[in-house]
Amino acid sequence: MIAIDPALTAGKQSRGLHGRYAPAQALDALLTPHGLRAVPAASGGYRLVPLPQAAPVSTANGPVYDIEAVQVLGTAEEELKQSLGVSVITARDIQERPPANDLSELIRTVPGVNLTGASSSGAYGNQRQIDIRGMGPENTMVLIDGKPVQSREAALMRRSGERDTHGDTNWVPAEAVERIEVIRGPAAARYGSGAAGGVVNIITKKPTDKLSGSATTYFSFPDNKDEGGTRRLSFNLSGPVSEKLSFRLYGNVAKTDADSPDINAGQAVSANAAGREGMRNKDIDGLLRWDINPDHVVELEAGFSRQGNIYTGEYPVSTSDAAFIEQLADEGAEVRRTYRQTASVTHRGKWGALGDSRLTFQYEGTRNLDCVKGTAGGPEGSCTAPLNFNESRLENYYTNGELHTPFTLGGFSQVLTTGFEYRHQRLNDPNSIQQSPPSGVAAATDPVSRADSYALYVEDNIEIAQSFILTPGLRFDHHDRFGGNFSPSLNATFEATPEITFKGGIARVFKAPNLYQSNPNYWYTTRGNGCPVGVSGPCYIQGNASLRPEIGVNKEIGVQWNNHAGADASLTYFRNDYKNKIVADMFSQPTTAFPSYKYYQWYNAGKALIHGLEGNLNIPLVGEAGETLKLLNNFTYMFSNASKETHQPLSIIPKYTVNSTLDWRITQSLRAQATATFYGRQKARTLTSTGADAAGDALSSVSPYAIFGIGGSYTFDKHYRLGFGINNLFDKTIERRSNNSSAGAYTYNEPGRVYYLTATVSF
Repeated sequence: MIAIDPALTAGKQSRGLHGRYAPAQALDALLTPHGLRAVPAASGGYRLVPLPQAAPVSTANGPVYDIEAVQVLGTAEEELKQSLGVSVITARDIQERPPANDLSELIRTVPGVNLTGASSSGAYGNQRQIDIRGMGPENTMVLIDGKPVQSREAALMRRSGERDTHGDTNWVPAEAVERIEVIRGPAAARYGSGAAGGVVNIITKKPTDKLSGSATTYFSFPDNKDEGGTRRLSFNLSGPVSEKLSFRLYGNVAKTDADSPDINAGQAVSANAAGREGMRNKDIDGLLRWDINPDHVVELEAGFSRQGNIYTGEYPVSTSDAAFIEQLADEGAEVRRTYRQTASVTHRGKWGALGDSRLTFQYEGTRNLDCVKGTAGGPEGSCTAPLNFNESRLENYYTNGELHTPFTLGGFSQVLTTGFEYRHQRLNDPNSIQQSPPSGVAAATDPVSRADSYALYVEDNIEIAQSFILTPGLRFDHHDRFGGNFSPSLNATFEATPEITFKGGIARVFKAPNLYQSNPNYWYTTRGNGCPVGVSGPCYIQGNASLRPEIGVNKEIGVQWNNHAGADASLTYFRNDYKNKIVADMFSQPTTAFPSYKYYQWYNAGKALIHGLEGNLNIPLVGEAGETLKLLNNFTYMFSNASKETHQPLSIIPKYTVNSTLDWRITQSLRAQATATFYGRQKARTLTSTGADAAGDALSSVSPYAIFGIGGSYTFDKHYRLGFGINNLFDKTIERRSNNSSAGAYTYNEPGRVYYLTATVSF
């Protein structure tokens, strides 16, 4: 018998189980993805309670939940999501520590994750995106409900890998999220190209069996008048339409103001150290679920989003029209707009002894309107007067199907997964051919580039013994540009004792060249200052249709401990031996000289090594399993994330990161948190983008620093809830110093003290 509070389970649906379970194991596997657990009741049976609030995540590192380790003989995907390199952020985590606008603000608090620019050059340094285990944002795959999100790829990629985009973690309002899965290391290999660092899977709330809804407002108030605050309003509505039809609808309107254009004037070493730009968001998404019968379900979904920036004066090189740039910044002009449209259909079926299946079709269309920019020399990348726009269109078509078949062979219980995937990309970007090629080379007339790929994969989750699970896998991808790629993987779990479990894995991962890097019609030009040291201009860089995919071998091994009374700990060593990174560093490749210019290409660089440690320690202090007061901690320590040839970092990240949360349930209605994040030293590149030795300010390191916060929430009743807090309690700030390598490691702004208030009304 289970005692259930309907308020805890509203809107939550289980994905079901495969295999044999003890009752406690089955409850753990079903409930923990939704932030719940079952505890023995005094009268017998069980009662449902929320999981203790996470460190800022509910699964620090490895021990995915604060309960007995679950030995699941489910699908390979389910087993891999129990790996040490997997963390889960629940809806309650988001509720207790709400992000101002972008989910990356909370995702950054899990082990192995930082926010960085898309390159280590300093350009667009305040447009920070998810960086997993030092592999850079381009090696982080973002999914929404398991479907890839690729809108950021509509933004032009420049020579150092930077894009004028904030990434793909701001398409879903926080209140519409059921949980966020952050998958690092070998467990991410099953997702294919672009997951060499890891995967962020944003799971949205599903239709409910009773009509319910909510509306949430959020306001933030910076202490510093030069920093931008946020206002947003979101709603969720779900319920039945008929006996077999149900729906879910969410929407969001938000505005984050831009920083003052001169916010960094006191620390800047150049005139173009812009602060954080603002953002206007509008989102709407609807899902219709048809339960045909108990064995077959169809979901239809469509969504639309708009993001518009509020300009602060950002430009990547220099500019010949500083007055116009200053005017745009003072006006808070919108110089970039991104529109994203999606439509998908998913079928889930149960086929008896054959197993369970899932089949998904998705269309994702992105329109990126960017101000017309200079194409060469100093003004390259700067908006030109008068303000007009270029439009790029990216269309992504995605099909994925999986079949999970349970069976027994040789006395071993197994669940076999067989799957396929097809992707088609079409990019129409007139700006990519705007720059004229060198004399004697025919100018391109077709702004369209395309790529097709398909994949076949097989995984087998094998119960070798009651305490030993082995999960081998093999994925084959074929890309119409570079051909085939095999990605084998092997993961294992061994329960040495009821308290101690060893886990490890190894997988080959890859990333295909993107549509800019591989397009021979895409030219970048520098008139001389951007050429390698000792080389006179002009210098041209051309997209390369002969690029090979980036390759890595991801490994992790570790141990986790759980006393089944609220305390747990883990320690994981991870390593990625990485090669073929696609770069355009002209100083690292031979110069091909023609009478009037020098010629270079995007090319595959040599080897790099990324390795480090992750871990967690969660300690119950007061109450059963820490239900009243609990201290949660996780950490990441990086040994290296640099090229073996140039010794330059793949991205600028802290040497270590420690996240701690003291979670206190004062009463049934009142909760409070104190948070602290400690960042280690961040070292700059020792070579500039032209290959010269960095000197002076360009070698500046960001010293270790800490950010503290406090927050709380009060639930008046089942209809009204209030949240409040202070981020960056002691007002520790970092000021960006430049938009190029002269910034050293000071490539971004760390905002100061901010007060926030949020209120939710629900029915």
